[in-house]
Amino acid sequence: MSKGSRPHVIVTRRLPEPVEAKLEEHFEVTLNPGDRVFSADDLAGALRTAEGLLPAVTDKLTSDVLSAEPLKAGIIANFGVGYNNIDVEVARAKGIVVTNTPDVLTDDTADIAMALLLSVARRTGEGERQLRGGKWTGWAPTHMLGTKVSDKTVGVVGLGRIGQALARRAHHGFGMKILFYTPSPPPSEVVSELAAERRHTLEELLADSDFVSLHCPLTPETRHLMNAKTLGQMKKGAYLINTARGEVVDEAALADALASGVVAGAGLDVYEREPAVLPELLGMENVVLLPHLGSATEETRVAMGMRALDNLTAYFRGEPPPDRVA
Repeated sequence: MSKGSRPHVIVTRRLPEPVEAKLEEHFEVTLNPGDRVFSADDLAGALRTAEGLLPAVTDKLTSDVLSAEPLKAGIIANFGVGYNNIDVEVARAKGIVVTNTPDVLTDDTADIAMALLLSVARRTGEGERQLRGGKWTGWAPTHMLGTKVSDKTVGVVGLGRIGQALARRAHHGFGMKILFYTPSPPPSEVVSELAAERRHTLEELLADSDFVSLHCPLTPETRHLMNAKTLGQMKKGAYLINTARGEVVDEAALADALASGVVAGAGLDVYEREPAVLPELLGMENVVLLPHLGSATEETRVAMGMRALDNLTAYFRGEPPPDRVA
């Protein structure tokens, strides 16, 4: 970058218009108006071309991609709170700063988790399909009976910001009892507010929960956290909700558990091999499937973009980016 010139930033996906406009004010920016998905070669080329990269959580910045030479990019400002799409150890070793966009998507993601919980319990997806398909013949006392949510127990796996927000909705809004399992317990005042009870093992939480809501990051330890064994440890008639990362759940094992009745139902917003979804799940009525809508509101996606902009601006000013993760 020559003295006095603006830093070049490449944006891998189309972003909300206010975000793109602000980026163009601050940087020499290459946008993606067609929203074409970048290949590994595209990502490597971007790292060789621009001083900054603004990717999305779907862009896989693997060790091979990050090995691009000659490397020009000094910062990867990830558009998302999760950053498991980036090999942060390799980035750190190469001196690349990595940032994320925390806080701003908490409420929206918790809303989607609660929506999935309600939908799968009350069979709303199945009911809408029946009505739209012309198969509804009218009200009947035993038609499409679901599961009552109020006063039931929800087990929260990972009681961080989003897990706490879901627990507040469930406890204060629906009178649900809150159990939680997490390596790092939240402040005592949070536990007190939610009247929450800690379970020291995942097995204990699964056995006692009518609903299990996943809010943990994807790590080597949490990949396939919900597998054939752990799904089998869930309480009879319980439901699984996942708005965390798709790889936290072994989808094949979940399909088997749903088909056999080991798990009563599931609400999923994320998938193991996005955008592909296991065909068996697509054909099941006791599953509610959403296309990764957790943070999909205009307000939040703009706020995420502005957070990424703040990180880029701070970095190129020589200041510590506020959301640095590596």
